[in-house]
Amino acid sequence: MIKKIALASTAISLLFLTGCGQPAPDLDDLEKRKNNISDASKFENETVTIDENSYGSQNDTNTGNNSSSDGFQSVYFAFGDYSISLDMEENIAANVNNANSTGGSKIKIEGNCDEFGTDEYNYALGLKRAKAVKDSMVSKGINAGRIVMVSLGESNPICSSPSDTCYQKNRRVDLRLVK
Repeated sequence: MIKKIALASTAISLLFLTGCGQPAPDLDDLEKRKNNISDASKFENETVTIDENSYGSQNDTNTGNNSSSDGFQSVYFAFGDYSISLDMEENIAANVNNANSTGGSKIKIEGNCDEFGTDEYNYALGLKRAKAVKDSMVSKGINAGRIVMVSLGESNPICSSPSDTCYQKNRRVDLRLVK
């Protein structure tokens, strides 16, 4: 009887010590990323296009369509992606021009995501989006020391209705001057 209790106690102790931990997602592997996103199959073959008119221009910050401020333009991304698309290169160029006109002011780049995926996944994806914008701006002549990056993950949506158009608006990087 004592042997059975000791064996059961040992087995329970091993369960508590080993736990059921889950490894952090590897964002560099697309298949792993899709597996960590709830309802990813719904968007697996989706082609995301950005209609610049639906997001507004740099002067359109009061409508909520362009959530960047200080003359900067938001940069939008495809689902689960952090590469800058060709149609967002104009926004990057406009942001570089605006950064050059602000003198030596620091610029905060904020990475944002839609609501799909875990908090950890969205935090990491937001940071990768911010870094992609930073790297692009630095390659166009902006001093890297002027740029501060943050990830807001899914915590700062500008749209909350359950639609593809709304989700696209939340997959973005916003730029602001640090005051």
